[in-house]
Amino acid sequence: MKIEKSSSSRYILGLCLLLLLVSGCATRPAARYDEGTTIFQARKPVSEFVKKDIIHPIDAYDPWECFNREMYKFNYYFDRYLFLPIVGVYEWILPNYVQDRLSGIFNNIEELSNLTNNLLQLKGKGTAITTGRIIVNTTVGLAGMYDPAKKWGMPEYDEDFGQTLGYYGVGPGPYLVLPVLGPSSLRDTTGLAVDATVRYLFWDWLWDDGPFENVSGGNESKIRWSLATIEAIAARHQIDFRYYQSGSPFEYDFVRKIYLEKRKIDVAK
Repeated sequence: MKIEKSSSSRYILGLCLLLLLVSGCATRPAARYDEGTTIFQARKPVSEFVKKDIIHPIDAYDPWECFNREMYKFNYYFDRYLFLPIVGVYEWILPNYVQDRLSGIFNNIEELSNLTNNLLQLKGKGTAITTGRIIVNTTVGLAGMYDPAKKWGMPEYDEDFGQTLGYYGVGPGPYLVLPVLGPSSLRDTTGLAVDATVRYLFWDWLWDDGPFENVSGGNESKIRWSLATIEAIAARHQIDFRYYQSGSPFEYDFVRKIYLEKRKIDVAK
């Protein structure tokens, strides 16, 4: 901070977990990372264990590493002791069928970002298919609860503004671990802010001039915050990744490397 993984963030975190579990098998049983301070004692960068004059594939541009490692630790505590318990209640209360329908609605809203960024990158095919997905899934798919567009040959074209910046030659910049959101970079953080602004303007239109104009009853702010909270819980519900389950002292380094490599692929596609 299950399971269909329809977005790139869920995909990258799934890859992280797979690699980390493999790396954990190679560590000595004496290294424990369950509770207390011992979970962080081996959190040293890989560079401290290797020769300084050799370029290693795990290296990455991380000038804010001290801050990032502390934020990674904060995210662990937040995820384990607050976010995941809330997700557990969500999964206990709602049947799987309802969970899937809610996730579908929020994924359909996320198509707005895909459409905007396919358009900004002048990707005609992606723009056309994403437009078709929105129309089909919003109508036939009942606001996105179902995904008939995929069955009709219209796959998702995931794009975000970070990828748009990369498409036009903007480099990732320094690696950055965000509170709660996790791995990012300076470029991708800028992209997140732009995509969030677009979504905010979309919600403003829905409540001020769109179909929800007269249904809030003066509780627009409470309704919007409630929807945002449910969306965050539904998103975390679909992510398998758990912090510090690898048993590897290099978990931070592996997550960083996999994230940065995945973003290179996202931009290049």
